[in-house]
This record gives sequence, structure tokens and C-alpha cells, in this order.
Amino acid sequence: MARKYFGTDGIRGRTNAHPMTAALAMKVGMAAGQHFLRGDHKHRVVIGKDTRLSGYMLENAMVAGFTSVGMDVVLLGPMPTPAVAMLTHSMRADLGVMISASHNPYADNGIKLFGPDGYKLSDADEEAIEALIDGEIALPPAPEIGRAKRIDDAKGRYIHFAKSTFPADLRLDGLKIVIDCANGAAYQVAPSALWELGAEVIAIGVEPDGKNINDQVGSTAPLTLCDTVVASGAHIGIALDGDADRLIVADEKGRVIDGDQLMATIAGGWARQGRLAGGGLVATVMSNLGLERHLAAQGLGLVRTNVGDRHVLEKMRSAGYNVGGEQSGHIILSDYATTGDGLVAALQVLAEIVRAGAPASEVLHRFEPLPQLLKNVRFAGGEPLDDDAVKRTIADAEAELNGTGRILIRPSGTEPVIRVMAEGEDARQVEAVVDRICDAVRQAAG
Repeated sequence: MARKYFGTDGIRGRTNAHPMTAALAMKVGMAAGQHFLRGDHKHRVVIGKDTRLSGYMLENAMVAGFTSVGMDVVLLGPMPTPAVAMLTHSMRADLGVMISASHNPYADNGIKLFGPDGYKLSDADEEAIEALIDGEIALPPAPEIGRAKRIDDAKGRYIHFAKSTFPADLRLDGLKIVIDCANGAAYQVAPSALWELGAEVIAIGVEPDGKNINDQVGSTAPLTLCDTVVASGAHIGIALDGDADRLIVADEKGRVIDGDQLMATIAGGWARQGRLAGGGLVATVMSNLGLERHLAAQGLGLVRTNVGDRHVLEKMRSAGYNVGGEQSGHIILSDYATTGDGLVAALQVLAEIVRAGAPASEVLHRFEPLPQLLKNVRFAGGEPLDDDAVKRTIADAEAELNGTGRILIRPSGTEPVIRVMAEGEDARQVEAVVDRICDAVRQAAG
């Protein structure tokens, strides 16, 4: 069934343009509230947000929508996405809402919904809510309208939770850590959690003004983090994104360490402790072939999924894995969380460094990644990947790599773009292969 509002990760768009308007946000609140009015208990929804200027507008609109159908609302204020998921479950809420566009610029915003179990909604739930958005929603009589209240200790609850995932026998004393919060949702909780565990904390990206979220800071712009680590003589740098569900790290030399290396570090440590479920980890088709080879050398497996944390989590749950994620740093540790949690993942990485008693550059560089190149080809319409010449070019490229690398070609799910990725032993060969395929796609697309 084609989606009208929900994409791969909730509803997202440019603020004050369809669908990310106050009017639609109110309708989403009404529809989601109506859908989750199940049973005869008093119904509750928790709402968190990041630091975008438009968060005020969308938050108030959703409060109006939820209360109008009889749901009580608990407002958390600026909080990480994983904190909203955790609090939805722990507060026995019927629904959780995160207002955020993650790593996007401030002018964008989005709405993510979580069910009472703290997991993102199923396709069936999203489709049911979409149908209600465009339909007539029955309103209860005046005495049954919901109430809204803001809780002041939400930050403390999440900090306590995050700290509880760090091994009780370890401390961060003696570690100087740079934490980059992207001027986003974790700007208060992440530095506090690290300080409470004993670290010397240098916090950057902690002065949100409504418009500077992800602006030259955070996991998608790690240069500031790297420079600060080197200049301050820190042992490690940690960068989160706008809603703090992603993690990228810089070692003491200022080198960026991506999600593949971090997953390898966590999975290897958990395997040594006998707590790695599934005999390996789950990652997407974009994870480097070097990760797969590194895990195989340790007797661990790698299961690949389509791009998107939803696909990763579905495979983890169905196949019994407890570590999974994406090269971008969206790491899911299902022993602790129902979604990616940048701070919790960072604490597991820090635990490995403390145990090893070695620099981050030694502990976290687990393998040498193979040369990998990704290019995008825009097209106006049609199905260029069905063209015979494109198919021949791809087949020739696969034969040329001859098992020493791999090729991935896929259409984007959000824009008219074909993504062409290749990796292999020889960087020049990889570049030549990608360029040939891109040229063939362009010709087929006219």
C-alpha cells in the first residue's frame, strides 16, 4: 500500500510546507490518539522534541490533537529519541511521540511515533493512522477531553537509565572526553551522564538557539569534534546527531571512526564476555566488506538488510541478535533499547577502552576498510535499471571484481536518484567501476 504521509522513519518534511504543518500535526495527534484508545484505562501519550524552532509549533499542535480525542499528554521537552522510546514504555503510556528531523537542517522537522512497547509503529499501525488522518475523527464529549502536563525530571530519568547500561565495576576517571551534542536533543543529558561517571568533559554543540542544530557540528559534521579533540589533548571525541540516536567517534589523533568500526568493537567485546546473541551482528548492505571479513576471522557472522534502522531492528528481533546498526552510526543494542541510542552505544565503546587500558586509536580501529565509493545519479523518470545496456555494464563490473569486492545499485526511497556503490581491493578499480555504471545509468535515463 502506497504511503501518503509516513516514510521510512515517520513523517518528515520542510516546516510550514505540506506535510509538516501545524494543521497536519494536529490531525496526526487526533488520528494516532484515536487509534490507540484501546481499553477502559486513562490513556496517555508522551511527547519529546529536539531543539528546532518549529518544535514549539508542532508540539502545541499535537497536544491539541491528542487532548481533543481524550488522551492525556506528558511533555518531556528536549530529549533524545531513545529517551522518548524508553519513557513511553516505563511510564506505561499508550503512545510516544518524538518531534525531530534527526540529522537534517533546522528548517526540516518530523514526527516519529512509538507504541506502548517503546518500538516504532508497525506498517499496519501507520496505515491505520493515515486512513484516520484523511477521515472524520469522532470527538468525545467535553468532560472527556484530555489534560497536558510537563514533567521536570525527564532528563534525570534518562541519565539514570543511560548510566545503568555502563558496567558497574568501571569508571571514566582519568578520561578526557569531548562530547558534541549537535546543538540538539542531548545537549544537557549527554555531558551530564559522562561527568557523573567520572570523565573530564569538554562539551561542544551545547548552545542551541533553534536554528543551529546540526550546523557544522554533530555526527554528520565531525570536523569540529576532531579539531577539538586534538587541540584539547582529549582521549576521545563523541558526536551525536540532532536527536541523539546516532554515534560517530574521533580517536585521540582526530581520526573519524564510523559505525562499522564501533559495531565491530562492541560485538567483539560482547562476544568475549559471552553475551553476544545470534553469533554476530546485523548491518545494512552499506556496511564495508572489511567488517564482514573481520567478523568472519573471529568466527562471527554478519547478516545484511536493506538500508534503514527499521530493517535492521526487524532482523534483530526475528533472528535473535542483540547488536546491529548502520555505518552512519545508528547502533541498536537491544539489551538496552528499542531503537538506536548514541549515548548508550558510546558508553559501551568507552567500556571497551577502559577495559583495554589502551588509546582509542588502538582499541577502535578493528579492521582496515576496503576502498568504497558511492555516487548518486539523478534521473527524470522511467526505470533506468531495467535498461539492457545498464544490466550488461553491471554484469561486466561484477565479473571484473571477480569475488574480490561487491557492487550495490539501488534507487533512493525518497528522491529520484540511483545510488551506485562499489568496494574492492583496488581503489582505482572501484572508482572506474562506479563511473562506468553511473555513465550507463545516465545514458539510459536520457
